[in-house]
Amino acid sequence: MATLPVFIPLSEAARKYGLDEDYLRQMVERGKIRAGVVAGEMVVSEEEVREEEVRKAVVTRKEDLPEYQKYEYLKGVEIGFSEAVNRYGINLSTLQRWFKKGLIAELKRERKVGGEKILLDEADVAYCVEVYKNRGGRGRWLFDKKGMPYQPKNKSLSI
Repeated sequence: MATLPVFIPLSEAARKYGLDEDYLRQMVERGKIRAGVVAGEMVVSEEEVREEEVRKAVVTRKEDLPEYQKYEYLKGVEIGFSEAVNRYGINLSTLQRWFKKGLIAELKRERKVGGEKILLDEADVAYCVEVYKNRGGRGRWLFDKKGMPYQPKNKSLSI
């Protein structure tokens, strides 16, 4: 008799293999993982989830990426907006947008006469600039919600 696939609840698969539930749902929608519904609950192929865990190599944080680790020595180093603009040759409005989206951490605020100075984490700045310069910048999606380089669904459109 052939071995039948084992299906487990999506929430259990996410917990057991350390994957995000939304990520698993996306993999189901893309046809990468077989799924079904049992008693109103989505179940997924345990073997395919296990394979996906290996493929994904558990890189779920920007800090784990080689592009970020290249600048690990700058983690915790304070840099102001104008200094970052001059050092990295990036547009101020682009830098401010990344900061507002939470891609760049704020380390400290200094009160000054006439306002305040925000000091950023230079490692985050350097990482964002590297992704920006490698991806072509203007008019393109650069980062996903987690701060990882954006991966388009249709690779042929990402030239």
